[in-house]
Amino acid sequence: MTLLLILPATICILLIFIVPLIVYFWASFHASSVITSFNFIGNESANWSRILDDSRFWQDAIQTIRFTTTSVFFEILLALLIAITLNESFKGKGIIRAITLLPWALPTTLLALSWRWIFNTPYGPIELIARILNIGTINILSNPDITWIATVVADVWKTTPFIALILLAGLQSIPKNIYEAFKLEGGNDTTAFFKITFPLLQPYLVISLVFRIAQAFGVFDLIQVMTGGGPSGSTESLGLYAYLNAMRYLDFGYSSTIIIASFILLLCLTSISYYTLVLIQKIFKLYL
Repeated sequence: MTLLLILPATICILLIFIVPLIVYFWASFHASSVITSFNFIGNESANWSRILDDSRFWQDAIQTIRFTTTSVFFEILLALLIAITLNESFKGKGIIRAITLLPWALPTTLLALSWRWIFNTPYGPIELIARILNIGTINILSNPDITWIATVVADVWKTTPFIALILLAGLQSIPKNIYEAFKLEGGNDTTAFFKITFPLLQPYLVISLVFRIAQAFGVFDLIQVMTGGGPSGSTESLGLYAYLNAMRYLDFGYSSTIIIASFILLLCLTSISYYTLVLIQKIFKLYL
């Protein structure tokens, strides 16, 4: 009976995730385009040899990892603070919870256009404030050194409520009598957080971490609308690079190789993040 209940979900996962992954893996060993269709390369590792020597791929990989780690770090940190705040009892809590979720509910394209206007030179509000303060022109979206920070700000603003919602559900699942018993034993709020809240919240943190790393690593629409990968390719992600190879250069075989390589990098990054979270919890248990 249990197997029958999970069968529909298993079939959906196979169709939506596993099957495309197999197709991409197969295509990574083929040269293909709209003109030639799929042809076996002959040298089976040609696409993979090419990707090892592709400086643009590795630059985009570093930029994607930088974007992912920075945005997810701040999202989880802010989401935890928001979830703890919303878990308290205060007047108007329901309205504030609903307002908090609004950024997450907005379409990413609309969000990217809004932030593109906010950072616009010379008409955006940030440039206006800079001129009022006599700071001068900042040119946020034209400076390769800081444009990626603007994309992180936009991503953090949109997706933090999603993590906050998951963590809030985790906080509400923790029985209140555990905290009461802990305080009777002489514990304070700070110690209670590290001894009770954080360990019991870890499954929800892991879910948030895995979901957000996967989403942030595959970022495409935000970058495409907000910066187009510029300036000078400083914000181009692996998702955007794979898209350009497939839709602009019509090189579907190499695009598939980029996707599979990105998937491998994503698995590595997710594993490192997970074990880092586990290590942090062990440190809390030892020293707090």
